[in-house]
Amino acid sequence: MTDNGRVGYRDIADELRRRIDSGELAPGSRVPGENDLMSRYDVERPTARQALEVLKNEGLIVARRGSGTFVREFKPITRVSPDRLRTGQSIWDADLGSRPRTENVTVDVEPPSSSVAEALQLADDEHVVVRRRRYVVEDKPVQLATSYFPEALVAGSSIAQIDTGEGGAYARLKELGSEPTKFVEELRVRMPREPEREALELAQGTPIILITRKAYTADDRPVEVNEMVLDSSAYLLEYRFHSND
Repeated sequence: MTDNGRVGYRDIADELRRRIDSGELAPGSRVPGENDLMSRYDVERPTARQALEVLKNEGLIVARRGSGTFVREFKPITRVSPDRLRTGQSIWDADLGSRPRTENVTVDVEPPSSSVAEALQLADDEHVVVRRRRYVVEDKPVQLATSYFPEALVAGSSIAQIDTGEGGAYARLKELGSEPTKFVEELRVRMPREPEREALELAQGTPIILITRKAYTADDRPVEVNEMVLDSSAYLLEYRFHSND
């Protein structure tokens, strides 16, 4: 309540949040609109609008142009580690049981950033082959990925082509005598930059998960840095390990 005893936008947001958390407003269900809130709580339009904005910024509800506002549906892709990096299967098979659609694949040769050069242990004059792509599941973009490989290692291989062939880049690295067998992943969460928001078609208030994976051969030689930008509303990260790992 406000000081004058009237309902404030936070009170309305708290009530709607409670209804979402309890399941009364289920995923995909329509959320009361501004007119409904104005009538129910006897408030002006700016108060009703601000209450909905609070929940949008928390990522609990999404507006669909011409349709209204709905409780966000969470149908996660379970990203299982370390199972997904075991040899003999597609990474996406471990996550989805199938492959997503790959879009906007580009391959370039570029000078590396200082962080990539350090991770790949490159000399000052060395370049990297950069593979950029977007992954789409059920017509929804879910991930952006940028992989960096030492040019001296992969030049002339299918890794430097749009189509890497059966088994992907890791199969080609194995053929080159540089099979990745050890991996290190760093995770962080932040709000998206505008190009990331547009590329992933993110709803308002949706953060991204940034995963940087470094791949090494059995003798600890770095062969890839992969920077992945994940739609956090599309993923559940699952980690499996033993107490003696």
